[in-house]
Amino acid sequence: MIKTLTIIFFILLFCLFDIQSQTTFRVMCYNVENLFDTTDNPQTSDEEFTPTGSRHWTPQRYYHKIQQIAKVITAAGEWNTPALIGLCEVENDSVLYHLLHRTPLRHQHYQYCITHGQDNRGINVALLYQRDQFQYLGHHEYPIRFMSALPKATRNILHVWGKIITGDRLDLFICHFPSRYGGEKESEAIRMDAAQTLRHLCDSIHILHPTPHILIMGDFNDTPENISIRTILNANPFPTSWPSGSYPITRPNVPIQKLPLQLYNLFSKKDKIGSHKYQGEWSQLDQFILSSTLCNGQSLIQVLPQTLQTFSPTFLLKEDNTWYGKRPFRSYYGFKYEGGYSDHLPIIVDFQLSE
Repeated sequence: MIKTLTIIFFILLFCLFDIQSQTTFRVMCYNVENLFDTTDNPQTSDEEFTPTGSRHWTPQRYYHKIQQIAKVITAAGEWNTPALIGLCEVENDSVLYHLLHRTPLRHQHYQYCITHGQDNRGINVALLYQRDQFQYLGHHEYPIRFMSALPKATRNILHVWGKIITGDRLDLFICHFPSRYGGEKESEAIRMDAAQTLRHLCDSIHILHPTPHILIMGDFNDTPENISIRTILNANPFPTSWPSGSYPITRPNVPIQKLPLQLYNLFSKKDKIGSHKYQGEWSQLDQFILSSTLCNGQSLIQVLPQTLQTFSPTFLLKEDNTWYGKRPFRSYYGFKYEGGYSDHLPIIVDFQLSE
């Protein structure tokens, strides 16, 4: 009897230790739609988002907006705010400082990186990170290399790298590909160029680090099935199971870095509702794409695909009186001020960290 109890005790102790040795790591991505301050920047076309502009963008509306965004981030984190947050459509350092210091997020001690690209309207992409979960090592921004179309002023790609608590290096890319303005097909080539630029950056990391941990997030203005994502970036549908054995699969006399980098799109399944609604149709423009090392069970950080979701609590949605059903609750619907959040819904996913 005593021997049996002793065995049970050690089994429970082992299980407790195993639970304590694992933790989760939440990542969020959110196009916050026109997060501008109220000051006119003479170098960009941001005049409509000023107190005297067509949007009548007053300090009151601006501060309400950042409180709304902080509310979404807090709600998406549930018990804890996300460790990493990719943001699209933020104007400058000023709006991020206000978001992180003049809202309840000031208690979360986020740091940030932001691009300073050549977008005509002055919008950029950014990363928020919690220092106790992500040790920042560096960042760089890259302009899109346009090959198949005339050069276009657009958002740069943000690359941030750092270490997580497992000691592993994590390479992050935050993207906001060129819009579909002028027509989806007519503008497709410039998004293909953006995807080609991103693929080149990922392959460059793969050459330096044969088994890289790469996480890509952002608003791609294309769906997982579009050419830019599926073919040019070569982000494959996320597999339902993995073959046994370690990654990468080695071949005789072939160096690891010579094998192609495998990328997988978490939103490749078509049963997802979508993160953006346009003329009554939902599309999954916001996506997470990751290297196979983050999902094949062979490293200390692994995605938990069952946690993937387009975050859509009731407060982020509004009745769609034009196209029926629901739509995102926006700051503006056309030029009518609604006081909502964004025309996109955020996406979130968890990773498991094993120490």
